Amino acid sequence: EDNSPCGEASGRGSCQDVVVSNSPVGTQFPFSGIDDRENWPIVFYNRTCQCQGNFMGYNCGECRFGYAGPNCTIRRTVIRKEIFRMSTAEKDKFIAYLNLAKRTISPDYVISTGTYEQMNNGSNPMFADINVYDLFVWLHYYASRDAFLEDGSVWANIDFAHEAPGFLPWHRFFLLLWEREIQKVTGDENFTIPFWDWRDA
Repeated sequence: EDNSPCGEASGRGSCQDVVVSNSPVGTQFPFSGIDDRENWPIVFYNRTCQCQGNFMGYNCGECRFGYAGPNCTIRRTVIRKEIFRMSTAEKDKFIAYLNLAKRTISPDYVISTGTYEQMNNGSNPMFADINVYDLFVWLHYYASRDAFLEDGSVWANIDFAHEAPGFLPWHRFFLLLWEREIQKVTGDENFTIPFWDWRDA
């Protein structure tokens, strides 16, 4: 909001080089340099915002989860409900919000429609607008899809989102971000994703 990259002028953050881990991949992925998700996100960009304090977002323009206010100093608590304990009105509102997200183009994000190789090493950008709901469908797909090999075949024996130690933190962040985007689309800061207590299923 201060017209500087990453909100640097107001102390929200600064633009930094992306630093990726140089740790080797596990033996379950016997390839190197063939998948866009290796050394993510270097294949698409190499600088990003490093947010300070309670600021977050691609431009440090939002508050971290659980905070609100102009300086992100107000602690916020929201309550998630078990889906079978929601009233009919609450369930109807939830469905209406999802339908609205399906009809709302994301003002902040686009998706890649091709691999980096198909983009000729970036010289032929392939990106498209997407609605807010399908953005999260695509994010989940992108993290868990098969690896595309150089000969046109696929390696289906890996799932980066589910078959690795990042399963729980990745999905926690995914759901928090999805919840935030629905709040932005609807203007309802108190919206929360219901949960399902599957123990009695």
